[in-house]
Amino acid sequence: MYRAGSATIETHCVAFVKGVDHFPKSLVLKAPSAFKSNVWTYFGFFNKDGTNEMDMTHGICKVCRMKIKYSGNTTNMRAHLTRHHPKIALTADGKASSKSAPLKNQPTLDTLSLAKLSPNSERAKKITQSITYFICKDLRPYNIVENEGFSYMIKTLEPRYVIPSRRFFADTAVPNLYIDVKHKVEESLSTAERVALTCDAWTSRAVDSYVTITAHYLTADWQLLSYVLQARTLHESHTGANIANLLQNTPQEWGIADKNLVVVTDNASNMTIATQLAGYLHVKCFAHTLNLASQRALNLPAVARVLGRVRRITGFFNRSTVANHALEQKQKMLQLPTHKLKTDVCTRWNSAYDMLRRFLEQQPAICAALLSPEVRKSSTDIFTLNKTDIGNTEEIVRARKSMQVATTVMSEEKNPTLSLVAPLLAQLLHDTQDNIGDTALVRNIKNTLYTASALDPRFKTLPFLSLEERQETYARVVAEAITLQVSKHSGGGEKIPGGHITGTHRRPTKLVKILATLAKRYLCIPGTSVSAERVFSTAGDIVTAKRSTLTSEHVDQLLFLSKNADIASLSKCV
Repeated sequence: MYRAGSATIETHCVAFVKGVDHFPKSLVLKAPSAFKSNVWTYFGFFNKDGTNEMDMTHGICKVCRMKIKYSGNTTNMRAHLTRHHPKIALTADGKASSKSAPLKNQPTLDTLSLAKLSPNSERAKKITQSITYFICKDLRPYNIVENEGFSYMIKTLEPRYVIPSRRFFADTAVPNLYIDVKHKVEESLSTAERVALTCDAWTSRAVDSYVTITAHYLTADWQLLSYVLQARTLHESHTGANIANLLQNTPQEWGIADKNLVVVTDNASNMTIATQLAGYLHVKCFAHTLNLASQRALNLPAVARVLGRVRRITGFFNRSTVANHALEQKQKMLQLPTHKLKTDVCTRWNSAYDMLRRFLEQQPAICAALLSPEVRKSSTDIFTLNKTDIGNTEEIVRARKSMQVATTVMSEEKNPTLSLVAPLLAQLLHDTQDNIGDTALVRNIKNTLYTASALDPRFKTLPFLSLEERQETYARVVAEAITLQVSKHSGGGEKIPGGHITGTHRRPTKLVKILATLAKRYLCIPGTSVSAERVFSTAGDIVTAKRSTLTSEHVDQLLFLSKNADIASLSKCV
């Protein structure tokens, strides 16, 4: 007879499963001797209430006291053991033993429950796709699938899953995901009214030259979408002709050659030549222009002198552990933010402004730290600013604040920025009027900027232009809207009455629709090439010192998927 108190683990182990009854205190009776199945070693029955007759409607697990429905066979009992007690071995000869070894070539419940997943099973496919997405989106190296910690984590989450090799992910999984996402991007771009491209070049740690191209457009519901189309190697010289050839091939590959393309680049001469040879409207990066103007101002002797002195102080604190510790102590004592000092980088926009502003914020703590005995004792390379230098620093920060705000606003990717160029330029320079020296190209660019601002509800009144310029801009907008309508309805159809904005008062809804279509053609154009330049930072996380042998094709695929792959859409495909 089985005794309930013979094993402590059996009397206290309770499986907390919703909707199932447990009877930890009742005596489980041994199954009748006529029940020969090995399952009954671990199952028995309760007595019916108030009688000595067994209640054979439910079997009771002797390990966890779970109540299992009994219908004349042991299927439910075996399923319970497989799910909740896989370490109890059941041999195929009808005899049960958790201690003796199973018969030769006969699998145990433990091995059956841990049978490896087939690579073609839905569960395995979903896990493989998740790992692929993880590698691409989080910029992980392919060999992470061979790391001990990663393997342990996957085994803990799903012991039956066999991780494919790094070669499988590099040659099969990632390329297949790239093809799927590329198809979705092409479908999305096909709905665009107009597509704007940004283009820039960069060099990887492996000394490979890449040209990155991004695409931007406004959807039907006025959502500004951006995609990284490609980051292709350019082994030839970066001449205007070679870049123009790339700019012409890219729209053909992505099916956007008929989208009235506009290209935004920096002010490099080869980019200007490339857009002219390719025949695209060219918009120069306004943030790059601001940075060039700022750098020229920073080279003024008085400004350069202040920057050099502040740079020397920040560099000292960044090098000396004693000075850095003293600074942290003074920050706490003076109740200042515990911020690190910044040092400017010539290639990073507004870094000089950030360095000076942080220096002024921490000036009391800096002075206190430099005067502390431990700092003066540990180093003789100590330098401070005088009252005049502090005043000049404050003046520089005050003067550069507007430039910093303008650059930050222009660097947004989720909102239209081309329409911001003209208002910001007017605010910064107070003069964007035409003059006799303007060439036809300059006038065309200005007209584009004014039109974009007129179509943006934030600046539609054009307060930065004179009355004459506003009227010319409005007339140009209406004329272009009429031309656009005629081109769309060349076979006939209703036109704007009178061909003038004042003649549309009877049909304002139709005018709004036409102007909305025209607005999408302008507001999709970014005012900067920041999108392409931000890819450089992402690429730096991919082509690291340990991954410098990545092929250019893999770099292109990983960059594309990192920026464009969407986990929500991917999960729907599984």
